Amino acid sequence: MSGLPDVVIVGAAESENVGVVPDQSQFQLAADSVLRALAQCGLGIGDVDGVASTLQVAQFAHHLGTRPRWLDGTGVGGCSYMLHVRHAVAAIQTGQADVVVVAHGESGRSRVGPTLRVPDMASPGGQFELTYGVAGTFSSFTIPTTAYLHKYGLGEEALAEVTAAQSAWASQNPRAFRGKSLTVDDVLASRIIAWPFHVLECCPVTDGGGALVLTSAERAADLDLTGPPVRVAGSGETCEGPGASFMEDLTTFRGFRDSSAEALRQADLTVADIDHLMVYDAYAHLPLYGLEDIGFVGRGEASAFIASGATRPGGSLPMNTNGGGLLYTHTGQYGMFAIQEAVRQLRGEAVVQVPDVRTSLIQGVGGMFSAAGALVLTTA
Repeated sequence: MSGLPDVVIVGAAESENVGVVPDQSQFQLAADSVLRALAQCGLGIGDVDGVASTLQVAQFAHHLGTRPRWLDGTGVGGCSYMLHVRHAVAAIQTGQADVVVVAHGESGRSRVGPTLRVPDMASPGGQFELTYGVAGTFSSFTIPTTAYLHKYGLGEEALAEVTAAQSAWASQNPRAFRGKSLTVDDVLASRIIAWPFHVLECCPVTDGGGALVLTSAERAADLDLTGPPVRVAGSGETCEGPGASFMEDLTTFRGFRDSSAEALRQADLTVADIDHLMVYDAYAHLPLYGLEDIGFVGRGEASAFIASGATRPGGSLPMNTNGGGLLYTHTGQYGMFAIQEAVRQLRGEAVVQVPDVRTSLIQGVGGMFSAAGALVLTTA
């Protein structure tokens, strides 16, 4: 991104409540988050000229009361917000927008407002997965997960280690939906959902919202900010196929490999430079793939790395420090909350703060190993 102006996140806020919010629709959750994020940088709705969301973006812009000159309604699952940030950076750098809001709201648990998604039986997934009973996220993800465990000779405890490690963060976070400290035995004692996944290795279903405000570093210098700006140093996006059964290798996700490599290349950093890591974790296998595909550890080494305590508080690579999608919250599209936690860590405002965070890598997944988006954020 040499020669282009720096773009920074100047506002990052979640809805007042996450978890169970039965009295707010997805639009209300998103709008609440937007107003909170704008308040952090002394801006109002009238300053917003770019809107990105997986909601019906034109309707949501109207709901906010703004008429933007730039819109992004990209929807590729839970990593869509990483792509929105990437696209917003390009829009600001090229003068298509000045102040961009990226918004998420989802009533995944309470089902307030339109939430029905009708499967497309004519799609590749409809023809080659749904017709054979591979219909839910848990049944789709069992295919690669069992292949991964088999290839590396790992047992069920490899997945349980992920949840147990993240509970060391979640147990200190009052907003975590699952806020208890857990052991590997606790996780393995929870009921089976679809082998090899136990319920504590599957994300809960929650309600919540979040929003980001992005602008140029030059504009940010004139704003009344409540927290330091966070620089978007690099980003990447890609897709591999319609779903897990279309992967070229069930034990590694090309989307993770390619999007993270592009984000690190843009930021002119390597994995050795990363202080803090967020890996989208709707299910417990995803951080294992993320650690290996990004290049933090070798093939088949992620579970032992987590079991060593490396990703826990005080470890060498703090990961999923809000508790992750498994324990903190998961509205259905978790990517926004991973970005929120990375921003908090870089600002020094996290509930469980990691000392001296200067760089954070956020790796998102969309669908069941379909799309991927990665961001590298740094202190400005």
